[in-house]
Amino acid sequence: MSDVSNGPGWWQASDGKWYPPEQQPGYQASSPPPSVSSTHGSSGRASSGQSFSFDMKRWSQAERTSVVATLVLFISLFLPWFTYSYGIGSGSVDGLWHGWMYLVFILCLAIIVFYVAKAGFGESPIKLPMPEARLLLIATGINAVLTILAFVLKPGGIGFSGIGWGFGSFIGLIAALVAAAPTAVPAFKARRS
Repeated sequence: MSDVSNGPGWWQASDGKWYPPEQQPGYQASSPPPSVSSTHGSSGRASSGQSFSFDMKRWSQAERTSVVATLVLFISLFLPWFTYSYGIGSGSVDGLWHGWMYLVFILCLAIIVFYVAKAGFGESPIKLPMPEARLLLIATGINAVLTILAFVLKPGGIGFSGIGWGFGSFIGLIAALVAAAPTAVPAFKARRS
């Protein structure tokens, strides 16, 4: 209470005294405006995206299996897939020896990025052109088929001797099949019924 107004919102009662806004009859406190840092990005525009918080618990068990196997397949592409010996020495080539395995490389990256985004945002921040399960079935299926072909088609041909498989080819083959299984098995069961 004061004999003079102390700013906006102060009001004068019938006794001639000035009172602060919160003492006015029927006063309702207004909520403070939202802070600039919580609703606006550095440009001052309201941010529309979610914040990234990686949590593997957002993956189902099948998704965990598929993402780990895809990561192993990706790593296997850089391991020795084929070995050969020549007189005094030996050598090897990696899984990218077959040019088409670069498609496997790209698909592995895309699958891993998709799963990381799903674990980080809870839902995909990207609008997919088809249902998630079908898209992953196609991607992991292509990886499996191309990896099987790369395994079977050794440099020099199928019956060519002197060229053998390196440990990377076995790891890659198993990983490609394991990565595709969590999406392929439910799709085949649904198709049968």
